[in-house]
Amino acid sequence: MVLMKTLAADTQTTALPDATDPSQVAPQDARQLSRVFFEQLAVLEEGTAEYSYARNTLIEMNMSLVRFAAGRFRSRGPEEMEDIVQVGMIGLIKAIDRFELSRETEFTSFAIPYIVGEIKRFFRDTTWAVHVPRRLQEARVQLARASEELRSRLGRTPSDKELSELMSLPEDEVREARLAANGYNSASLDATIGGSEDGEAALQDFIGAEDAALELVEDFHALAPLIAELDERDRHIIHMRFVEELTQAQIGERLGVSQMHVSRLLSRTLARLREGMLTTS
Repeated sequence: MVLMKTLAADTQTTALPDATDPSQVAPQDARQLSRVFFEQLAVLEEGTAEYSYARNTLIEMNMSLVRFAAGRFRSRGPEEMEDIVQVGMIGLIKAIDRFELSRETEFTSFAIPYIVGEIKRFFRDTTWAVHVPRRLQEARVQLARASEELRSRLGRTPSDKELSELMSLPEDEVREARLAANGYNSASLDATIGGSEDGEAALQDFIGAEDAALELVEDFHALAPLIAELDERDRHIIHMRFVEELTQAQIGERLGVSQMHVSRLLSRTLARLREGMLTTS
């Protein structure tokens, strides 16, 4: 039951109907009332109380359209339906703000594509396990369709060249889309992948390994200022030995000294650096 009353609309002489609970208006009544509110929305000044009232009432009266559109995605589970409805409301608001009676189109026919489009955009932008550019998200869908078509036609997995011809894309973009598709789904490192003699095994037990080089990072950071304190000749010798990987004899030739002298200089410098590292630790 809709209770009606009239409100003065600023300088407008036309009255606005008022529903005590717009969200409970039956869909058939909402269609008729929506036209009245759209007529007033077109002449009211944006920012006024009357304009806000008309716009908000339109939103509440047409929430059933959002629930109807969201019903198409119920297979995603009840835990996602609340988010789907919220996103659908954004589509409804966009439709209300862009609808014009001059289109001579029913508002329901105009609004549903906006609502469904907003929901699909939400899925496209938020359901990827790894964020990838939108062009690659769209290319993934195109790639899946092209792959299925060629697989059924050729009886085998199509090549990148065959896919690029069908999709009218360069081969490198096809490969990029195929790589990006791997980011759509992810698996937890704690996911159970099978049994073993010791019980269930997790994915993390089979991938990755300790990188011994990582242990050197702190050593490198501690070593840098110690090397900076050396004189130029000692730094040059360290560079030739451990960066250019020259032998002591080759270093001696460059410096014009004996190999034995180079050995003593290296031993003294390395002992100084080693002592500095131990002190730092």
